[in-house]
Amino acid sequence: MSIQSSPHTDVLIVGAGLSGICAAYYVQIRCPTRSYAILECRDTIGGTWDLFRYPGVRSDSDMHTLGYSFRPWRGLKSMADGPSILRYIEETAQEYGIDHRIRFGYRVQRAAWSSAEARWSVDAIRMSDGAPARFTCSFLFMCTGYYDYAQGYTPDWPDLDLFRGLVIHPQRWPTDLDYAGKRIIVIGSGATAVTLAPALAERAAHVTILQRSPTYVVALPAEDPVMRRFYQKLPPRIAYHLSRWWSIGVGVYFYTLARRQPDATRRNILTQIQAHLGPDFDVETHFNPHYNPWDQRLCVAPDGDLFRAIKSGRIAMVTGQIERFTETGIRLVSGTELNADIIVTATGLVLKLMGGAQIVVDGTPVDPGKTLTYRGAMFSDVPNLALAFGYTNASWTLKCELIAQYVCRLLNYMEKHGYARCTPRRPNTLLSAQPAVTLTSGYIQRALDVIPRQGERDPWKAHQNYLRDLLSLRFGRLNDGSMEFARLGQLQAHAVRGVR
Repeated sequence: MSIQSSPHTDVLIVGAGLSGICAAYYVQIRCPTRSYAILECRDTIGGTWDLFRYPGVRSDSDMHTLGYSFRPWRGLKSMADGPSILRYIEETAQEYGIDHRIRFGYRVQRAAWSSAEARWSVDAIRMSDGAPARFTCSFLFMCTGYYDYAQGYTPDWPDLDLFRGLVIHPQRWPTDLDYAGKRIIVIGSGATAVTLAPALAERAAHVTILQRSPTYVVALPAEDPVMRRFYQKLPPRIAYHLSRWWSIGVGVYFYTLARRQPDATRRNILTQIQAHLGPDFDVETHFNPHYNPWDQRLCVAPDGDLFRAIKSGRIAMVTGQIERFTETGIRLVSGTELNADIIVTATGLVLKLMGGAQIVVDGTPVDPGKTLTYRGAMFSDVPNLALAFGYTNASWTLKCELIAQYVCRLLNYMEKHGYARCTPRRPNTLLSAQPAVTLTSGYIQRALDVIPRQGERDPWKAHQNYLRDLLSLRFGRLNDGSMEFARLGQLQAHAVRGVR
C-alpha cells in the first residue's frame, strides 16, 4: 500500500485534547510565520474529556487553572463536570479557528529525525482503513497525554470469569447502561472511584467502594467563597485573574506545607473526615493511608459529596484484599462476601508517553526512560521535540501552557538567529538521576522504565511548582549552555563528513 504524504509543516502537534488546543493557540498567536497542523487519532476534539463518559466524570482541579489563561473559564464552579469541560475545549478550538487545522483519525506510530534535513518524518496510520501516511515537520510537539487511550489497568484477579454480572472499566463505560436499582461494587480508591461512586449512588440500590488500601480524600467547596467575593466586587476579567492566582497560590502553599509537615497535614485531613462522617466511623481503617500526603495524589470530594453518601448509607466503604471472584460478587481474604449486579474496576491507568510512538534520532531509537527531562518539557539529546506534560499536584493545564509558551519563545529565537535545530545536551557529569515523576501511585510504579529521569539541578530537574517553572520557562535564558543550537549548513556539513 502506497504511503500518503502531506505538505511539510513547521510545527506538527500530536493530540487535540486540552494541551493540544493550548499548544496550537500559542503557535498560531506567537509564531505567526510558522505553519502548523494537528494530528488526532480519534474522530473528535477533547482527548480525556471526550474519552471518559462514566457518570459524574469531572475535574478534580479548579477550572480557573485547568482552563486556559487566554480564554477565561466562565462561572464560579471550581470543579466542572466532564461535558462542560469538553464544550469549553471545543468552543476554544472553534473561536480561534484551530479546529480547521486538525487531521482527525491518524495515529502516530513512529517519528524519525534527520539532522541532514533538519526535519522529522512522522509515520501514522489512518484509523478508518489502516492506510499509512507520512507527515514532515521542523518541530514536533507531542500533546498526547500520559496514558493509554485503548485500555485501562485491570489486575489479574482469580476467577473473574465466574462472575455472572457485568464488569466494567470506567475508561470503557457503556453509554446505554441502566444501573438504576442495581447493587454496584466499585473497586479502587483513586480519583475515579471517589468521583464515580457518589454519582452511581444517586440511582443505584447500593454502592460499595472496595479498596485494597486507603487514599487521602479532602472535601472542598464546589464554589470557592473567596473567588465568589472577587466576582461580586470586581469586574469579571480582574476577578478571573485574581481567582486564578488565588488558586495557584493556595495550591502551592498547601502542597509545600504537606511535604514539609506531613504528620500535621495527615492529622488535619483525618480530623476533617471524622467531622464529616461522625465519631463512630472507622476513619483510621478506611481513610488513613500508609504513605504521606502527596506521595500520591490527594482526592477531592466537592462539597463532601462522598462523605454525605457514606453517612446516609448509600455508599459502604470496605478495605480488604480480594481472594477471588464468585458467581454473585467478590470474596475477600477475610472471608467477607460482597454481592453485586455490576462490578466497576476503577483500578487505574496504563501510562503511555507520546501515545506509544517510537522516537528515532538519526537512525538510533530513543529510550525515553534513559533520557533526562530538560525543563520538564524536552528530552536530552532529542532535537526539536517537546512534550506537554502537566503537574501531578496541580492543574494539568498550568504546566502545559508554560511549555507551549516556552516552545514559542524557542521557535522565535531560532528563527531570529537562523537556527534549524535545538538539542538539550545531557551533561557529562550527573551526580544522580531519579524518575521525573516521583509519585508512588501504582500507574507510575508500573511504568518507571519508560519515564524520563531528572537530575538534581536546573535545567534538568522537574519541578512540581508553578512559580519556579514560570521563572524558568517564561523568563529563563534560552541559550543557557545546556541547549545546543545549529544552523542547517552546519548540520549538512556534519552529515557529509560523516558519510566520508
